[in-house]
Amino acid sequence: MFRIVEINRSRVVCMAHDRIHAREPTHHRDRWTRGEIEALNERDGHAIFSVTTTHGDQIELRVTLAVRDLVLSRLEGEHPVGESVWFRARGR
Repeated sequence: MFRIVEINRSRVVCMAHDRIHAREPTHHRDRWTRGEIEALNERDGHAIFSVTTTHGDQIELRVTLAVRDLVLSRLEGEHPVGESVWFRARGR
């Protein structure tokens, strides 16, 4: 999904991004879902986290490369696959 934002009389298309944390959130815990990273890829200049929830649902999370780097730096393990994350998928 895209939303159009007016900036200085020109149109800029903004991508909808999901939210992801490497550590369990301390605020509004009921708004976050825990999942396990199954794969990490890049698509169209964005990072795509493939995550399986504790209920077995599979979901793809789209974030910026900067957010990906931040999340990876905060994970406990050496490799992201199998690590737990907490997320909020935009628009879902």
